[in-house]
Amino acid sequence: MRVAFQGEQGAYSEEAAYQHFPAVETVPRRTLREVFDSVAERGVDAGIVPVENSEAGSINQTYDLLLEYHHFLTITGETNLRVVHYLLGQPGTRLADVRRVYSHPQALAQCDAFLRKLEADQVPHYDTAGSAQMIAAERRTDAAAVASRRAAELYTLEILAEEIQTNPQNYTRFLVIQTDPVPRADPSKTSVVFGALHKPGALYNAMGALALRGINLTKLESRPARRAVWEYVFYVDIEGHSEDPKVADAITDLRAHCAWAIVLGAYPAGATP
Repeated sequence: MRVAFQGEQGAYSEEAAYQHFPAVETVPRRTLREVFDSVAERGVDAGIVPVENSEAGSINQTYDLLLEYHHFLTITGETNLRVVHYLLGQPGTRLADVRRVYSHPQALAQCDAFLRKLEADQVPHYDTAGSAQMIAAERRTDAAAVASRRAAELYTLEILAEEIQTNPQNYTRFLVIQTDPVPRADPSKTSVVFGALHKPGALYNAMGALALRGINLTKLESRPARRAVWEYVFYVDIEGHSEDPKVADAITDLRAHCAWAIVLGAYPAGATP
């Protein structure tokens, strides 16, 4: 099983791939779009992408790409990874000497309390492990990276501070994307995206299709529709499989109250943190 992830070796996405699959060869890609492209073009068997974090919230680009690539890909799984952040620097670097901290914007946001006290400039970078790789290559002693313990080991960096995430219960939810659906399993989740009609009560009626059937909604996210100003699309995750009669009826009813609705995938539910 070859699985693409965004970032360099040592990234949390790679760790999520190892957590989800019993045996896997990881394939680094620089951007999330490149992960989606690799799967759609069948250059890899699957991709794993972050979709939300318990501290910093949703990863908007992932949601947009799920809709953009829905003709080619489907969600086939999810995994919840506990993310533990470390401040990494060149061996011999003192915490007091750190003037700049590099990492992915999500990681910086998840360590906001610690980094504010450090009073160093926060510099967004494309990847946590990529930041560690850069610090190692440049051999700077006035800069550090927020990344994983594995990144410290891979790039021979020193841990300057441990567990610097603001919330000890810091989890990132990852989705697995593939070209073909996986066999049905219980418990399951189904992810749907829809465009609500532009009239009073449209979202209420759409959500009523689920509520009237006692279907639990686990996630609701809105994103700009990009077709007209101040119009939105809505992403929902629900408990149950799209082939379950109750869920199938709800999706049919949902479509009747929407401009359009697309099932992004039905997949085994990940273990709850």
